[in-house]
Amino acid sequence: MGTVTIRDVRKIYNKLEVLKGVSVDIRDGEFLVLVGPSGCGKSTLLRMIAGLEEISSGDISIGGQIINDLAPKDRDIAMVFQSYALYPHMTVEQNMTFALRLKGMSPAERKERVARAAGILGLTPYLERLPKELSGGQRQRVAMGRAIVRSPAVFLFDEPLSNLDAKLRVQMRSEIKQNHARLKTTTVYVTHDQIEAMTMADRIVVMHDGLIEQIGTPLELYDRPANVFVAGFIGSPAMNMLPGTVRAGRFIAEDGTEIALDTTPDRVDGQAIMLGIRPEHLVVSDGGTPAEIVTVEPTGAETQVVSRLAGTEVMVALRERLQMGPGDHFSLAPMPGTVHLFDAASGLRIN
Repeated sequence: MGTVTIRDVRKIYNKLEVLKGVSVDIRDGEFLVLVGPSGCGKSTLLRMIAGLEEISSGDISIGGQIINDLAPKDRDIAMVFQSYALYPHMTVEQNMTFALRLKGMSPAERKERVARAAGILGLTPYLERLPKELSGGQRQRVAMGRAIVRSPAVFLFDEPLSNLDAKLRVQMRSEIKQNHARLKTTTVYVTHDQIEAMTMADRIVVMHDGLIEQIGTPLELYDRPANVFVAGFIGSPAMNMLPGTVRAGRFIAEDGTEIALDTTPDRVDGQAIMLGIRPEHLVVSDGGTPAEIVTVEPTGAETQVVSRLAGTEVMVALRERLQMGPGDHFSLAPMPGTVHLFDAASGLRIN
């Protein structure tokens, strides 16, 4: 079984607490993504699962067995690094079979496993080449192939696509997800790129400052972020945030601008809040709130407009062509049921 259980795990470096009591249950066969800004502790947690970092306190289990004190080679995991970590003097086939040779696996079984992995990854024509003769994407496939041939209980990926160009990253995202669907091996994937997280994960763990902010499916996090941090981190362009209060069912911004709300909990009346609205949920409306256009950024499929509304810069993503420019004025209104309300003091969701 490839279940991974992380219980109240902490990591302390020279009195600095990098992980502050992290607990996650990862299901067998799940593709779980750890995401967050640099320094949030996601790579440290992955390295602790791999056995490359010691656990200061808490427990990590794989398949019900606590692995805190097991050497990396005894944990039934395979890791794919950002830097590929290929042996430059070995061919693709030799790189992929190196760990199998160390385990004493027979040549026939090694050949069978390499043939299967190479077929999955499209590497069959390159088995006799050296890493220097491959493109970046092909090298990353070799690193993945080296993990696949071991048939581990858990795959660990540490920002494997960050060295690739934008087009190749999109292609490799799809390939990794397709391979997971074929192999059905539990996968823990670390990235700072929330687009990678959204497009690849069964569930996402959003981390910040050594803590877990929220765990959920991509759409759960997108549609109902638990707090201001998750709301701002998940989604591109980011969610707009306006400080103010709610009175009699209307949002009152700090400069006095009013925005009509379709529904608000009675308990928030008069409370200091942050109103969140995603750029694609703002529409041009004659009965909306006046705003001034700052910049217009056509992207083809949509037009992104930076506007000034209620004294705050607000991003609007429009599907229709906008025949206006900087300095022009229009009115904006949120689509029904799309407004997010957060407590200004705690940052927690309140609607």
